[in-house]
Amino acid sequence: MKTNKLLFSTATALFLSLGAYAQTVDEIVDKHVAALGGLDKINGVKTLTIERSLSVQGMEIPNKTVMVVGKSMRSESTVMGNSMIQVVDGSTGWMIRPAMMGGTGDPEDLPADQLKQQAGQLDPFGGLVDYKNKGNKVELVGKEKVDGKDAYHLKVTTKDNQVTDQFLDANTYLLSKIKVSMNGQPGEISFSDYKDTDGIKFAKTMEMASPQGQLTFTTEKVTVNGPVDEAIFKKPTK
Repeated sequence: MKTNKLLFSTATALFLSLGAYAQTVDEIVDKHVAALGGLDKINGVKTLTIERSLSVQGMEIPNKTVMVVGKSMRSESTVMGNSMIQVVDGSTGWMIRPAMMGGTGDPEDLPADQLKQQAGQLDPFGGLVDYKNKGNKVELVGKEKVDGKDAYHLKVTTKDNQVTDQFLDANTYLLSKIKVSMNGQPGEISFSDYKDTDGIKFAKTMEMASPQGQLTFTTEKVTVNGPVDEAIFKKPTK
């Protein structure tokens, strides 16, 4: 009888101990938000300008993205003297592709699938931040290794049924990898070397892998709440 009581006490203590270390989805997400800089800081970001260098097939391509958070975004890259532009403005989008990239050099509407994908980037801090108020659903899949480090695997489903698998470093609670559909095909984006700008963490390095190949983005400069002329989002008439 004493043995049974001892086993029961030991099992109960072990269960309570494990329960103390088990983290809920909300606890993990709260630590992620805190690691980024906190919800107040994040909600205070109204505009972002991010200047990056894109490395592809040994070529360095400068890129500048200007965003009014939740509303409009313009991304412009310069390739061999030619500008490639993609813009999302509310529910519409347009782009300019040079002839070397299969375009005409004139403004054209973004295809519906590209518009939907680009519109998701109007939320620069991702679907985990304030996910309940955004109407998103988050599930904890488990704990896995990402590049040899422990990470929490979260499945995020947006209110329009877009699903991504997101991995948070178990020590820093910052995003280390995301699995997402890229034009209907599976792709991954890895994030590393986070730097602080105005009290908010931004990944300096992003590596994007898809069936079409691998791209590396290196962030050179981030400007938070700088002035933005919203005329840059309007589609040119010619």
